[in-house]
Amino acid sequence: MEITCCAWQKRKSKNQVYGFAMSETIPSYHLTFLRHGESVGNAENRFQGHADFPLTEKGRAQAQDLAERWLADDVTFDRCISSPLLRTRQTAEIVTQALNVPLEFDADWMEINNGLMAGLNDEEAEKVAPPPNFMTPYTRYGKTGESRWELYLRAGKAIQAILDRAPARYLVVAHGGILNMAMYAILNISPQTDFSGPRFMFNNTTFASFRYEPEHHNWRLLQFSGYATND
Repeated sequence: MEITCCAWQKRKSKNQVYGFAMSETIPSYHLTFLRHGESVGNAENRFQGHADFPLTEKGRAQAQDLAERWLADDVTFDRCISSPLLRTRQTAEIVTQALNVPLEFDADWMEINNGLMAGLNDEEAEKVAPPPNFMTPYTRYGKTGESRWELYLRAGKAIQAILDRAPARYLVVAHGGILNMAMYAILNISPQTDFSGPRFMFNNTTFASFRYEPEHHNWRLLQFSGYATND
């Protein structure tokens, strides 16, 4: 497998930089992973997981701003696949309506199930599910939730489901935790102990764009960026 980054090759057109110009000779997939806009849970500094918080007004503005910038840059997609949780659903609806892209939902792109911590702030979570002294990749979050290993496997399954389809331009709207594990799966990184290992900073409406060439098993990172100006 080859992984290369060509985001800043200035000789390329905008669509080529994003990776949305399909190769004429080699069938390839173009995947853009987008984290949702700011949610109420983000604004209140809560553990979200499967707790279903909507976007804040700021989060809606972030999604709209991104959609308008993609429109200005002639960026488009053939299909959007979103986590069904409200914060991702609302982000995806804003973007797809602006770009006129079909939208569907896949629960495999939901955030990690963080068990008893879902929806709680730090103080509340400390009382019901204090963190263990040492976390392996198999330790469950919030006592009853998923482990990072389970999340990693789910991210791989979600990517597999896209690659089982025909080559096209796919937008995935999801969450920071699952998107980090998707990056791990693409880069052949295993989940580490105690939150060690690389962390990919998917802030609200940060996105990462890849091209995948199955003929050679080449993943190419085209861009890792955040457009939002409402931070």
